[in-house]
Amino acid sequence: MSGKRNLRDRIYLSTIGEDCADLCARYDLGMEIAEFCTAYRMDREFSQADQVVRGLMTHARRFTFHVAYNELCPAAIDPWVLDVTKRRYEMAVKLAASYGIRKLIIHSGYVPRVYFHSWFTERSVEFWRSFLETFPADMEICLENVMEEDPYMPAEIARQVNDPRFGLCLDVGHARVCRENTDDLQWVETMLPWLKHLHIHNNHGVNDEHLPLGEGVIPMEQILDLAGEQTEATFTIENMQAENSVTWLLEKGYIQ
Repeated sequence: MSGKRNLRDRIYLSTIGEDCADLCARYDLGMEIAEFCTAYRMDREFSQADQVVRGLMTHARRFTFHVAYNELCPAAIDPWVLDVTKRRYEMAVKLAASYGIRKLIIHSGYVPRVYFHSWFTERSVEFWRSFLETFPADMEICLENVMEEDPYMPAEIARQVNDPRFGLCLDVGHARVCRENTDDLQWVETMLPWLKHLHIHNNHGVNDEHLPLGEGVIPMEQILDLAGEQTEATFTIENMQAENSVTWLLEKGYIQ
């Protein structure tokens, strides 16, 4: 245990967790704001959501921001959908900045059997290069895998975008459920040059269960050791109740 790298300053808890605020305050962990994952909360329910977020933020000192993702895709075939995607992302950037948050997590938007890999890669690179032209110099985007079958397309998008403000978020639970012929560590190894953030939770390899870190089949220690040593990436625990995961991190020596 003594050989484990202390990741306390790099661990965040998603606000999907009912115990997020208490655990952030108790262990001085960061917080990932997830209240605006659904876009209409930025307009129809903004006052209520804003009040909730500002209350939650009193319990932590470090923050990331999960951007809205429903029906949005930066490689959309329909130009109207592409326009809506751009507008929603611009709204999210301004909102995150108003909270003083500089790291944004954005779903890739990829859907198997809807997009060919070559199309999705080319259009994504085109979108993100254009988007970054007016993106703040002191903020960064972390593109998250959701339905990708392997890590190579996200890595190729990041390689071609080639901007220090743009990197990858590896969601290890999504990777385990959707993977084809790639193991868990291969996802980390492939993404390493662009890896800025990870979403960590566990499952049994079939459904995206968002289980505590110590349950399920994902080799969490190996992933944390590799990403923790080889990158300066941050990690967000995505559990509905995060205490068991935090306890696991304490017992394993990742929080010291």
